[in-house]
Amino acid sequence: MSKKVVKKQKKAMVNQRFIKNFNDLNKIVGSLKILGNRIILTQGVYDLIHEGHAKYLEIAKSHGDILIVGVDSDALTRQRKGPSRPIVPEAERIEMLLHLRHVDYVVVRDVGKEIGDLIRTVKPDILITSSTTKDFTREFIKKYKSHCGQIITLPAQSTTSTTARIRKLSIDGASSLADEINKLTKEFIEKIRGI
Repeated sequence: MSKKVVKKQKKAMVNQRFIKNFNDLNKIVGSLKILGNRIILTQGVYDLIHEGHAKYLEIAKSHGDILIVGVDSDALTRQRKGPSRPIVPEAERIEMLLHLRHVDYVVVRDVGKEIGDLIRTVKPDILITSSTTKDFTREFIKKYKSHCGQIITLPAQSTTSTTARIRKLSIDGASSLADEINKLTKEFIEKIRGI
């Protein structure tokens, strides 16, 4: 088989697993449930995908047959996390998730779609939440319990969060910039004094 054919097949598989709207997702989930599959749902930003994300998704998948991952759009991420986020654009985050073997389907959650809209659409057998996500409060669990067979909250799977990694990069960058400014200022002052 030629490389061109293999590449085309891989791209087709990725396109089939990225669900572009909730109506299509609803139909797919209905068919999967008719076939007896246990559906798992989780959601998040998945910015700067790291080992913790991969472990989290692996554990999530172990609770059922089909793992659907809701990804916050770029606009929604900016709204929730600030104007400097996400670091990685939406299309790239989707592509990265679809390359993880435990992820079966990915759908985007955009501005105007509250977190419960995806849950009500999928009605998962198991909703996986993270103890590190502020959205998943006791009130949240109480509100959406009737739309899920079970809600499981997983602890952090990594010692460092994406936000902490971004903060470190920013601090390291600012520190390097400060060192360079100090060096240039010192050189400038020495030149002025030498004049």
